[in-house]
Amino acid sequence: MNKKIIVTAALFGILAVILGAFGAHGLKSLISTSDLENWKTAVSYHFYHTLALLFLSTMVRYRDRFIEFAYYAFTIGILLFSGSLYLLSTRAVTGLESGILGPITPIGGLMFILGWVFLLLAAIKNK
Repeated sequence: MNKKIIVTAALFGILAVILGAFGAHGLKSLISTSDLENWKTAVSYHFYHTLALLFLSTMVRYRDRFIEFAYYAFTIGILLFSGSLYLLSTRAVTGLESGILGPITPIGGLMFILGWVFLLLAAIKNK
């Protein structure tokens, strides 16, 4: 599990740097200021939870199901929350309709919250 968490975090970290740079340099003139702020929010939460995954990798010695649940919750949260914001931010460029993407963002946020709850439960359970 430790290797899987670290590999996932490394891949998400690489992607967050690429998407952050792309937003700052490639999208700046193509999307509105509001959409650019949403892009930055997506990158920020992407990074925060990538770091949370790295932290989780230090706790796998507890061999706790809560750590595994936190891993999946943070991973799904990054994909849903940040992923939907990336797509919503680029609607002007891609022509993508928001449709189902709007409701996906809060589900991703809920996954982030669950990840932190699972981390808390793992910490409480293991002394």
